[in-house]
Amino acid sequence: MTGIADRIAETDRGRVRGMTQGEVISFRGIPYAASPVGELRFAPPQPHRGWTGLREAVQAGPAVPQAASRLEGVMGSRVPDWSEDGCLTVNVHTPVRAFRDDAARPVLVWWHGGGFSSGSGGWDWYDGGRLAALGDIVVVTANYRVGPLGYLYLPEIGAANLGPQDQAAVLRWVRDNIASFGGDPREVTVGGQSAGAYSALSLALDPQTSGLVTRVLLQSGPFGLPPQDPRNAADNAETYLRLLGIPGGADTAKVLRALPVEQLLSAYGRLARQPARPGDAAPPMYPVLGGPGVPRDLRRALADGALEGKSLLIGTTRDEATAFCAFDPRIQNLTSAGALDLLTGQLGEQAHEVYQRKAARLPRATPAQVFTAVQADELFHNGSLEIADHHAAGGNAAYVYRFDYQPAEDEHALGATHCAELPFLFNTFDAYPDSPMLGRPTDAERALGHTFATAVAEFVTTGSVNDWLPYTPATAARIRHFG
Repeated sequence: MTGIADRIAETDRGRVRGMTQGEVISFRGIPYAASPVGELRFAPPQPHRGWTGLREAVQAGPAVPQAASRLEGVMGSRVPDWSEDGCLTVNVHTPVRAFRDDAARPVLVWWHGGGFSSGSGGWDWYDGGRLAALGDIVVVTANYRVGPLGYLYLPEIGAANLGPQDQAAVLRWVRDNIASFGGDPREVTVGGQSAGAYSALSLALDPQTSGLVTRVLLQSGPFGLPPQDPRNAADNAETYLRLLGIPGGADTAKVLRALPVEQLLSAYGRLARQPARPGDAAPPMYPVLGGPGVPRDLRRALADGALEGKSLLIGTTRDEATAFCAFDPRIQNLTSAGALDLLTGQLGEQAHEVYQRKAARLPRATPAQVFTAVQADELFHNGSLEIADHHAAGGNAAYVYRFDYQPAEDEHALGATHCAELPFLFNTFDAYPDSPMLGRPTDAERALGHTFATAVAEFVTTGSVNDWLPYTPATAARIRHFG
């Protein structure tokens, strides 16, 4: 590292200059791979050619091309900022004092969510500067390919789990470069929220990347969703090519790489809108079992001990599924019979018992609210607790939280919905104007954020949390509630 006045760090592809903001130096938009354009579209990430001279790293790179998030109604809207060229970048936030001493800081590599279809590590929602300063840690966020660019399954042209391959490339970049930013490559927590949590767990379990991961932070992971079966993924790919009008016998790779990216996104949007049962949260393309990054089922890998020895912090929000159900009239108008019919399609014979048990615990709830609560359990709560139970039973350090905050004015009855903890973790409240999930934060909310972020930072630093008893299997009293 060089002097603080220069705010310069060396990477294996060239020198970068960041920007000092208070107690943190932020380096934004650093390429970790070549732009996935031309022949590199639908190809595994390739090394960046590098640059000569000093590269200004003061602005985040563009997002990966994507459509609007289906959670805009909950989180708020974004102005499109995407471009294929230059989208594979990392952002590094490091305390100023890391450039003044020789102590290597623990590192958090954090993945954004977005249903494997949207999001960007460069968005102000996920700015890691305040968290880095609070915890005296190095925070890394990054882009990875999403939607058809990241999850189209056509292995015959090299397209298979490209999003996970991008993420693995980021971890290797961190291993090779993070010391120049004051980080310790031997102390890396991999974390994320929603699809990002799913990704973080996959990276921690995959033999190709598990050695790069020390600790694991999993926020609201949809662990009730198994990796996509290759046959289903192939069927979706075939339908997608048909929607694009690509005829059989064509040079598929050549045609796909020549099409305007807007056309690729439009066809993916039509694929995603094809008839689906209400409450079905699975996108048409997401990580495929047996592909790069997901060599085996996550539950099987856990059972085989692939996470042993790594500290775990895992949690959910109380009302996860309202984000997906509150604005869907097909769900809000459900009768009990209709809710049971939908749940039977998902759960089979046990649907009636599951519904009745939940209804008994929510005696004043409408059928829509009971259905939504069951969805939260099946997709988020149950899987997270199963992971925590298994990990703790093996004698590993595990910490479990439940985020309970809900806005004072809750017009859509979202409660503590999916994504609700994000502004609290990053202290980015001001980046969520008019967000229904947040409302108008007061000093009390900011204090809650400080408490939550401090706990996360302590975990990243030590693998434990002060004044928080480790979780033991099936012990609800060991779950820490925030809100």
